[in-house]
Amino acid sequence: MEKIKNFINGQYHDPISKEWLDNYCPATGAIYGSIPNSSKADVENAYIAAQSAFPNWSTTSLEERSRLLIKISELIEVNLERLSEAESKDNGKPVNLARRIDIPRAASNFRFFGNAITQFSSESHESIGHDAINYTLRQPLGVVGCISPWNLPLYLFTWKIVPALAAGNCVIAKPSEITPMTAYLLGDICNEAGLPPGVLNVVHGLGTTTGQAIIEHPDIKAISFTGGTKTGAHIAKVAAPMFKKLSLELGGKNPNIIFGDCDYETMLDTTLRSSFSNQGQICLCGSRIFVEASIYDRFKADFVTKVKHLRVGHPSQEDSDIGALVSEAHLEKVMGYIKMAAKENGKILCGGHRVTVKDYEKGYYLEPTVIEISSNDCTINQEEVFGPVVTIMPFNSEDEVVRMANSVKYGLSATLWTNDLKRTMRMSHQLEAGIVWVNTWMMRDLRTPFGGTKSSGVGREGGFEALRFFTEPKNVCIKY
Repeated sequence: MEKIKNFINGQYHDPISKEWLDNYCPATGAIYGSIPNSSKADVENAYIAAQSAFPNWSTTSLEERSRLLIKISELIEVNLERLSEAESKDNGKPVNLARRIDIPRAASNFRFFGNAITQFSSESHESIGHDAINYTLRQPLGVVGCISPWNLPLYLFTWKIVPALAAGNCVIAKPSEITPMTAYLLGDICNEAGLPPGVLNVVHGLGTTTGQAIIEHPDIKAISFTGGTKTGAHIAKVAAPMFKKLSLELGGKNPNIIFGDCDYETMLDTTLRSSFSNQGQICLCGSRIFVEASIYDRFKADFVTKVKHLRVGHPSQEDSDIGALVSEAHLEKVMGYIKMAAKENGKILCGGHRVTVKDYEKGYYLEPTVIEISSNDCTINQEEVFGPVVTIMPFNSEDEVVRMANSVKYGLSATLWTNDLKRTMRMSHQLEAGIVWVNTWMMRDLRTPFGGTKSSGVGREGGFEALRFFTEPKNVCIKY
C-alpha cells in the first residue's frame, strides 16, 4: 500500500490528526494507497514554512529562479515513464495519453515560466512638463494558495504553481484528493533540483477540510483554483471579506459548431478527439455538437461509426482509446445524465452502458456515448457532465446556432468549423467564450490568456496574465 504524505518545508510529514483517506485505482476499483486528510494545523505548518522561505525566495535573482524551474522541467522529463504510469494508475487515463500529453506539458509549464519571468518587464512613464518619471514595480504577493483538479493532475497542478513560484511567491498547494500521486512525487524532484525548503508546500486532503483551511487562512494572499462552478462560488464567498486575489477556472459546456463548408475529414477526426479525450474529462471538450442541416445525416453516420471503433480498455494497454473514469461516484453521476437524457426524449445512438474489462471487472469503465437531441434546453445540454458523452443536433442558420451556443450559463471555450473568413470573424466576436478555436481544437500557446466568462470563472491564466495575477503592481513617482 502506497502511503502519500504532506510535503512541507522540503520534507514529508504525516497529518497531525493522523486522519487518512483511501486512494482508489479507477482501473481496478481497488484501494491502493492512503493520503492525509490535512487539517488547519497542517496548513498552518505549511504557511509557517512558506512565510519563512519567502524573504529569501522573493529576492532570489530572476536568473536563479529561472535556472531552478528549468532544472525541475528537465527532471520531469527524465522521470517521464514513472510519472506517466503513476498518473495513469491514479486517474484512470490511458498511459499513452499521460506519456504524450500530461507529463510533457507539466515539464513545459516549468520551462515556459522559467523563461518567461526573465522577460517580464515593468513599465515607465515620463511626466512631460513635470520633471518626473513614473515606473511600476511588480512585486510578489507572499504566500499563495493553489488548488488543482483531478482530470489533468500534474499538468494543471504545475500550471498553477509554476507562475506563482516564478514571480517570487511561496506556495501552499492542494492537489485533488482523488489524484494525489504525481503531486506527491514532484516533491522529490523539487528537492533534487535544489528548490529551497518551504518555497513549495503540498498538503493533501478533502476540499471541505484542507481546501477550506487554505481559502480561509487570513494571511494567504491569493487563491488560484480550477474545478467546479459551485465550489468556485463558495471560494469567492469566503475570500471576498479578506480581499484575496482570486483566479477561478470553472466549468464548461462547450459548443462544437460545424458548418457544411468545413474540411470534413479533418473536422471528423478532431471532433472525435475533442469529444472523448481523457474520457471526456477535460473542461474544454466540445460536449454540445451542432451540425449544419445540409451535412447532418452524413456527419451522424460517420461520427457514430468512428465512436463505435474506440476501444475501452485498461489504461496500461497501449491500444486503449478510452480508460476508466476517475471514480465510482463520478461514473454514477455521468450514467445519471445519460438516463436523464433518455427520459427527455434523447436518442442514444451509441454507448450509454458500463463496460466490463476482462480481469478488471470492478473498474469504472463507460462506453463513449453519442445522444441525438431535439432541444438545446434539455438537461444534458445545459449542465456539465464531464464524461465521455456528447450530444448532437442540427441547425439551419448562423443566428440560430449562435443563440443556442450562448444559451448556457457557461462560457469557457467554443470550436467553430468553417472555411468562410467573414463568418469566422463574425462568430468569434459573437460567441460567449474565453477561447474560440477555428478549424482546430486544443491548440495551445502558453503565451495566450486562458479562462472563461459567465459561470466558467473569473481571471485569466497563461503567459504574462499569470505573472500579473501573482504579482502586485506598485507605482513609484520620482521628481527630478
